[in-house]
Amino acid sequence: MTSRDPAETQPIETLVIGAGIAGLVLARELVLQGRRVRVLEASDRAGGQVASVELDGLRLDAGAEAFATRGGTVRGYLERIGLADRIIAPRDAPAWLHAAEGQTVPLPAVSLLGIPAAPLAADVVAVVGRRGAWRGLLDALLPGPVGSRLPTVGALVRRRMGDAVLEKLVAPVVEGIHSTHPDDLPVSAVPGLVHHLLRENSLGRAVARMRIDAPAGSLVASLEGGMATLVDALLAELDRFGVPVEYGVRVAEVHPDHVVLASERDDAEPEVRRGHIVVAAPGLVDPVDGSSAVQTATHLALLVLAPDEALAAAPRGTGVLVARGTGVVARALTHVTAKWATVQAAADGREVVRLSYERTPTLEQARRDAEALLGVSIPSERVIAGEIVTWLRAGRIAVDAEVPVVGEQVAGTGLAAVIAHARATAERLGADDQRAETETEHPEKESTS
Repeated sequence: MTSRDPAETQPIETLVIGAGIAGLVLARELVLQGRRVRVLEASDRAGGQVASVELDGLRLDAGAEAFATRGGTVRGYLERIGLADRIIAPRDAPAWLHAAEGQTVPLPAVSLLGIPAAPLAADVVAVVGRRGAWRGLLDALLPGPVGSRLPTVGALVRRRMGDAVLEKLVAPVVEGIHSTHPDDLPVSAVPGLVHHLLRENSLGRAVARMRIDAPAGSLVASLEGGMATLVDALLAELDRFGVPVEYGVRVAEVHPDHVVLASERDDAEPEVRRGHIVVAAPGLVDPVDGSSAVQTATHLALLVLAPDEALAAAPRGTGVLVARGTGVVARALTHVTAKWATVQAAADGREVVRLSYERTPTLEQARRDAEALLGVSIPSERVIAGEIVTWLRAGRIAVDAEVPVVGEQVAGTGLAAVIAHARATAERLGADDQRAETETEHPEKESTS
């Protein structure tokens, strides 16, 4: 009896390219199927858009700060990996809008992504004006199918409620939440919206119905210790299952059965890594339908401020979204210590604000914008610490299925979409493995079918 070389019986390694949330979730799912998995990450950390920084002794989210609770996808996954007891809800306080005319007003009480349930409500008129509100009311007179096949949230709202509702109300909310204009946000990113539009024959009534049907509690949630707690947990899971995560490994070429690593020297022989390849890194694959693969940058400014009674009173609730053309450069502000009780407790009287930008700001710009949006004086000497953070987002693309791809470039924005797609991809790859194994063991079935 001859012994076989152990290398011949060792299963082929699966290389996950990218250690963002999609890559980490996929790696965990694949190793649970019995695969040998290795993760390659170009930067010096995992998590992608879920990141943290330490400012004045506080660990603060420097990327995604929350997840959508609708559908229960993220909550269900957090429960699977043992984080159920770390889920926290924001304070029940309204968000505000710095409107195009420069006034700062509460967001409409009954709305979804800024889409109002009642366009003539006083809090809607205060933002879009009476003419814009009357145009929005035409939605109730249009048949349900009108606009229902339009591809984006922006096109749908514009068709049914008009430009004023879209640009003055919906756009600042969508840009603050999804970092994209409604014209670039697929309708599919709002599950159930078209269904309820057709059912209720009105976009406004669809919003009202979705708010009524929504489970009790906030529309978003986070984790004690920040969203980076999710990254910590996923890395601990991979370590438990013996999955290596290599940092500082840049991939230059992607092929179905190997990748070519980038070399720092032009005359160096390129290193090749072989295995089953799955891409979880934005920009490493080209679109096949002409769609944009360009990454866009999101810039954040985090400020830790000295204790202040006016700020402690949360004058703008949990934060402010900003319409375009107001003179304020920031796109949104989150009053972090007003929104999350756990951060407030850790801050011990200090206040934390977070502002998002389309271009890299200075800390002085962030201080001035925070002052304007919160309506209180914030002298420079009250800024204890600050940090500017930049991270990349990938435009959604269609890709060739020859190399599996996960992440928001194919799944869409939001943790729910990214996690669901990564898990579904792992299931598909597992089914493909079983099918291939069956065909190998029973080739006669294929030949006689």
